Amino acid sequence: MTAGWTEDRVGTLKKLWLEGQSASQIAKQLGGGVTRNAVIGKVHRLGLSGRAAPSQPARTTFRAARPRPEAPVTRAPSAPRRIEAAQPRPAVPAAPVPPPMPDLPGTATVMTLGAHMCKWPIGDPSSREFSFCGRRASEGVYCVEHARVAYQPQVKRGGKDGASELARSLRRYI
Repeated sequence: MTAGWTEDRVGTLKKLWLEGQSASQIAKQLGGGVTRNAVIGKVHRLGLSGRAAPSQPARTTFRAARPRPEAPVTRAPSAPRRIEAAQPRPAVPAAPVPPPMPDLPGTATVMTLGAHMCKWPIGDPSSREFSFCGRRASEGVYCVEHARVAYQPQVKRGGKDGASELARSLRRYI
């Protein structure tokens, strides 16, 4: 338990603080279990202003920046560019989406599922008949047919600008 802040300790604290000593240095000189944080708290409560001198002098020596060697710029000349009138691109019709294939019993179980096998789950995971598709995965974790179902292209909403979209989304929170 500390002895507390006596008038002598407060006087010493003020004197040392105005001399520019750090809170750690003051705590060591006061002793008796006074910590650096106790000194900082007391300085704050007393409303002591800045110091006459900083506790550590500012660094006055500066190193000159090393000159960096200029790297030769070796850039190949670019080909002249043609500026042509913007040609409207022909509209590409969206590929017809085949009807979803029925979920037939798969050929792979959790124990037989390999790295390049389709991981499309078939059935109820809590039943004994649960399995995975098991066909060869194209890119990613699903076969071509299941990838078409899993990864639907994003549909653009027509005629809406950003401001009305923002207002619509904010209405949920009001």
